[in-house]
Amino acid sequence: MMTKDEHIKYWISTAGKDWDVAIVLFKQKKYLYSLFFAHLSIEKICKALWVKNNESNYPPKIHNLNKLLAQADIALNEEDAVFAADINKFNIEGRYPDYISDINRICNNKFTHEYLKKIKKLKLCLLNKMQ
Repeated sequence: MMTKDEHIKYWISTAGKDWDVAIVLFKQKKYLYSLFFAHLSIEKICKALWVKNNESNYPPKIHNLNKLLAQADIALNEEDAVFAADINKFNIEGRYPDYISDINRICNNKFTHEYLKKIKKLKLCLLNKMQ
C-alpha cells in the first residue's frame, strides 16, 4: 500500500510526463492533443494537491480543475481561476467529434503556443503550492 507521500509523488511524476507529451505533440503540430495533455498535467498536479490537503489518498475521479482545487482548499487569484476554468475545455469534451471539429479550427500554432505558455505559468504556481 502506498503512503500519502508516494501518492503525491505519483501524481507529480505523471503530471511531468504528461507535460513532456504535451510539448512533443505541440512540436508535431498536434495542437488539440497537446492542449489535452497540458490539461491532464495540470489536473494531476491538482490531484496531488488534493491528496496533500485531504485525509484520503484517493482524489475524486473528476477532471474539473476548479472543483479539484476547491476540494483541496487551494485558492487561486481570479485571473488564474478563470484560466483554469477555461482550459477545462481541452479535457473530455475534446474526445467528441463535433467538439473536436469546432475546437480544431482555433487550435493553431500561435493559439496553442500562447496557451501552453499560460498553462506552464499555472503549472509552476500550483507546484509552488505543494511546498
